[in-house]
Amino acid sequence: MPVLAQLLELTLSGREPDEKIQFSASGAKLEWLAEGVMQVSPPQGQDKGLDLVLSAGVHGCEVVPIKLLDSLIKAIGRGEVHPRARLLLMFCNPPAMRQGVRRVGQDLNRLFCGKHAGGESDEARRASELEALVAAFFDEPDRRRWHYDLHSAMRASKLPQFAISPWVPGREITSESLRRLEQAAVDGLLLQHKPSGTFSAHTAARHQAEAFTLEVAEAPDDTWPACLDELLQAARDWIEAVEPVRIGQSGSLMKFRLAREIVKYSEHFSLLLPADIENFTPIPPGMLLAEDENGLSWVVEERDARILFPMMDVAIGERAGLIVVPLD
Repeated sequence: MPVLAQLLELTLSGREPDEKIQFSASGAKLEWLAEGVMQVSPPQGQDKGLDLVLSAGVHGCEVVPIKLLDSLIKAIGRGEVHPRARLLLMFCNPPAMRQGVRRVGQDLNRLFCGKHAGGESDEARRASELEALVAAFFDEPDRRRWHYDLHSAMRASKLPQFAISPWVPGREITSESLRRLEQAAVDGLLLQHKPSGTFSAHTAARHQAEAFTLEVAEAPDDTWPACLDELLQAARDWIEAVEPVRIGQSGSLMKFRLAREIVKYSEHFSLLLPADIENFTPIPPGMLLAEDENGLSWVVEERDARILFPMMDVAIGERAGLIVVPLD
């Protein structure tokens, strides 16, 4: 197996490979671009006109998506997966990955879409570097552009796997996009309603990519949920530019919209939810969710509301949870 197919090991050890270009067992070209970043080009004559970005490790403690991407990279190196798309494969936050923490300094996933501008932190510089690498990758015209940014929510969920669609003016999600998500065993889709600073929001807004943040299932006690195997197979199909097979009626994927954000405004903020509450847990009208200084409180007003991403340990000014409701 080529050394470059051990991209995760190179990234965690902080080593730069001696050979920057190698070839997989099936003839795909592997090219090391920067720490944690590799480009893969199909063998001559096998390019299907798709540019695909797969990223993981924006938050260093989210181990499952890092393992998933590592598994795909090694399968490419061994020649078990035959790329027919151009690939940009990215372990985004090496310092946090090495320490196994969500972030070392700033939250990297709040610094895209140019929000790193003027920043001097390591995370701001990394966000700028990742944006530049993506811009160079998406430079070729008249090609399809996809980006799946792999995360894990770090808590159990009523919907084991779900995706987040960044808000872009006039963007419509195609039936093919939904079918790809369904075949990746995605159970729910949250449609954002305003701009954000996430990595997938950047590629969607700046490069018109079909981009999603994909929250993969957790694997407690070293178990491996079957839906992760389905996701791996779907990702292999993306890499090989295989379109999803139409099997019966689609539409099993539940759609949600964001109703309100819970934001931590001061050190007096208190999140009044069980620490182990699952994502997409129903929250009844009248329930008190959080309190902050000056009598500020968040009480459920919406019908059929559910809680998503409740998190006490966030910086002041960041969201500590989302109140979402079914789209229909």
